[in-house]
Amino acid sequence: MRHFTDLYMRLDATTATNPKVAAMRDYFAAAPAADAAWAVSFLCGRRIKRLIPGPRLREWVAEAIDMPMWLVQESYSAVGDSAETMTLLLDEIGAGDAGLDVPLHAWVEDRILPLKNAAEPAQKAQLLSWWRELPTEARFTLNKLLTGAFRVGVSRRLVTRALAEYAGIEPARVAHRLMGRWQPTPDFFERLIDPQDRGEDAAQPYPFFLASPVEDAPIERVSELGPREAWHAEWKWDGIRAQIIRRAGECHIWSRGEDLMEGRFPELEAAAAHLPEGAVIDGEILAWEAGDPLPLPFARLQRRIGRLKPSAAMQKKHPVRFFAYDCMEAGGADIREQPLEARRDHLVRLLTDIDDRIALSEPVAADSWDALAALRDQSREYATEGFVLKRLGSPYRTGRVRGDWWKWKIDPYAIDAVLLYAQPGSGRRSNLLTDYTFAVWQGDELVPFAKAYSGLTDKEIRQVDSWIRKNTKERFGPVRSVTPHHVFELHFEGIQASNRHKSGIAVRFPRIARWRTDKPLAEADTLDGVKALLPPNERLGSE
Repeated sequence: MRHFTDLYMRLDATTATNPKVAAMRDYFAAAPAADAAWAVSFLCGRRIKRLIPGPRLREWVAEAIDMPMWLVQESYSAVGDSAETMTLLLDEIGAGDAGLDVPLHAWVEDRILPLKNAAEPAQKAQLLSWWRELPTEARFTLNKLLTGAFRVGVSRRLVTRALAEYAGIEPARVAHRLMGRWQPTPDFFERLIDPQDRGEDAAQPYPFFLASPVEDAPIERVSELGPREAWHAEWKWDGIRAQIIRRAGECHIWSRGEDLMEGRFPELEAAAAHLPEGAVIDGEILAWEAGDPLPLPFARLQRRIGRLKPSAAMQKKHPVRFFAYDCMEAGGADIREQPLEARRDHLVRLLTDIDDRIALSEPVAADSWDALAALRDQSREYATEGFVLKRLGSPYRTGRVRGDWWKWKIDPYAIDAVLLYAQPGSGRRSNLLTDYTFAVWQGDELVPFAKAYSGLTDKEIRQVDSWIRKNTKERFGPVRSVTPHHVFELHFEGIQASNRHKSGIAVRFPRIARWRTDKPLAEADTLDGVKALLPPNERLGSE
């Protein structure tokens, strides 16, 4: 635990990239493989499933230091982080160092994970003992692991870079090995840094290549990319980014979030069984009725996402298709370094005579940037979010590498809405009212329709917080209702009908664009105006 705590403190002490990479590289060079494997797991964002509820942990802290529970809760509300609150309060019990020499893997495998099957009195006794045998910094690291809140400002890309520098291998190879369903074992870590390929899991996906946004998106900005004929353009579909893998006689579907969606889309797995052996394709899962020219709203797809084993009736009611736009593996060979034109040729051959539930995402026909811009303005008529632009000679890269793939999205929806409710945020904003509920007019009544918490500057947040505290009408637990007065412009990416919301609509990715101090309350938008934004293909069904 000593070396892992030192790593955590080095990472937490800087926001600069190079020192973070250096700290991780130094740790991997010194740590045994069993510890390094768990470190990689935590640094990549994997968490230990919370074994003890946070309130129970704080209750045991209160007993350990003989403090009233209400005061512990007030401390937690002020600090905003359970692990930090417990660590600060536990300073009163003193500190030892016996636990520092216990290796990280032993802490996790022999101590923390067995808590799951221990009775509550044994859990409490163990934790009190561990807290007493660790100094403050190590105790904080332990509490972070216990609460499932181990975040230290490093991305998987930085972890990949540190591992690649330590092992002396290509970052792309490390990134590939970090995909999929690996377990943090010594053997996994040795394979992770091995210059030689020992053979990968047949179900292992490739890292996704992500498009970068074209900022502000005027045609002048896009035309700077060069001649239109040097770029492949396709619609940016609003679905689930996924890879379909056909290897070793089996089919696997992985989401961009590395969720193996086994059994969730059986019709796509059945269609994928007709792909040639050794094929991996990249694309989008969409809700789509056979024979329809346009996809269904994302809300229909959401009904399938959470169903681990959808019934035949569910599949018929909410059908899906996979639109493929790239090929990473053909005939068992990694073809990501081939140019896009060659990969598309492979893709076309793979999909010849295939079940139409796996279809080719066709290029958009427009011979100039101006013609493409005109089509982009019609994106919502095609139930898309704009275009993805791909340089024809580009390889399939790893992560969000700027230059070869761009997403040229349509402008977001915009609505002027009234602040109606507020509640505290989390983390460093836990003592500020930063999570807001907004409403629009329906006749003389304000109807809540969206929640948002991002978009304001720190200065504006403090101003709004001060005003809310002075104008609170009622309290419902942490939620405050306020006197309707302030209007904010909200942006959001999608809208759909919803029978689960009082307003009858649900919006996707709402955020605050600006505080409309220039706009009176009466000029906020109406619910009818918001509903007018619903797409023409909206067909909300009931369960």
